[in-house]
Amino acid sequence: MVNDEFKAYAEEAIIHTYNRFPVAFDHGEGVYLYDTDGKKYLDFGAGIAVNALGYHVEAYNDALKAQIDKLMHISNLYYTEPMADAAHKLVKASGLERVFFTNSGTEAIEGAIKVARKYAFKKDGCTDHEIIAMEHSFHGRSLGALSVTGNFHYREAFQPGIGNIVFANYNDLEDVKSKINEKTCAIIFETVQGEGGIYPAQKEFIQEIRRICDEKDILLILDEVQCGMGRTGKMFAYQHYGILPDVMTSAKALGCGVPVGAFVVGKKAEEALEPGDHGSTYGGNPFVTAAVSKVFDLFESENILNNVNEVAPYLDQKLQELVDKYDVVKETRGLGLMRGLEFNVPVGGYVSKALEKGLVLISAGTNIIRFVPPLVITKDHVDEMIGILEDVLKG
Repeated sequence: MVNDEFKAYAEEAIIHTYNRFPVAFDHGEGVYLYDTDGKKYLDFGAGIAVNALGYHVEAYNDALKAQIDKLMHISNLYYTEPMADAAHKLVKASGLERVFFTNSGTEAIEGAIKVARKYAFKKDGCTDHEIIAMEHSFHGRSLGALSVTGNFHYREAFQPGIGNIVFANYNDLEDVKSKINEKTCAIIFETVQGEGGIYPAQKEFIQEIRRICDEKDILLILDEVQCGMGRTGKMFAYQHYGILPDVMTSAKALGCGVPVGAFVVGKKAEEALEPGDHGSTYGGNPFVTAAVSKVFDLFESENILNNVNEVAPYLDQKLQELVDKYDVVKETRGLGLMRGLEFNVPVGGYVSKALEKGLVLISAGTNIIRFVPPLVITKDHVDEMIGILEDVLKG
């Protein structure tokens, strides 16, 4: 655990926007983390769904080391092989057409918003188009991403935001339909809500929204920053529903640790942005896209999706057993290896006690523990996690 001297040293120079746990991690191996004192932790948070491959993956590390020795950055004024390769692999995996690489999921959302507004502007020359977003959603912390985030607490101090955003209830088809008008240019939501409580989209909801968007020439934007890249057992969560978005945002496990995101567009939106409409100094540089390219290779060679589909039902079963056994646990829900365990009380204390016992967990809201482990976990790791969590629940 972090001593008071080191904590004071860190806080002296870092803006206090996070209430950090009193642990300083030093290195990782497989699905385990080690702090600076050498204590071992089972990781069921994966850096908030980022480290899908786990830690100290030799092939991944070697690919990045090799790229460092060649070229880390050159700007988007030029071509590089890693960016082209990564783009083709992402296009193939998503079923969409073209990619813009960003530095984060938040920036991917910013780009998706710009795609929607430019698409609508090119149709009628107007700038008063509206975007429908969902209550309890989370899309990021920049002003644009905050503007479509359905949690007023996050937005309040930073209003007015970008404007012309209308909120509807997630999985409430009639409410969404009631908000659509001639100014609506896009509908945006997470295919599986993360911060909002681990709620997957209902099949009828997402399929009917897709149909309405086709009928009314509205862009469907799906945020797959957290739920994408294999976490639900498909490469992208929307593939469970037999539909394609017009714009998809990705990040987190896309690079498994390097700061990279992307927005990917389908046929309808692929010509929306033109030269000069959008840019990024670091976006898609050879270092991060070498990581992206290697991630896709490893997902295939290591059969990551098969592992998710084998382990996820077992995790679900073991979490349901906790629901059945403990009155304080209300229910479990989710998709694949993105699951939530809802409690009748705040979970902050449970998360802290689990950390003390060597288990890394994270929350979603105040009363939900979120399970987003590395996608390489085994059933034995699930059993180890459940054992520690039960010790916590027993007090």
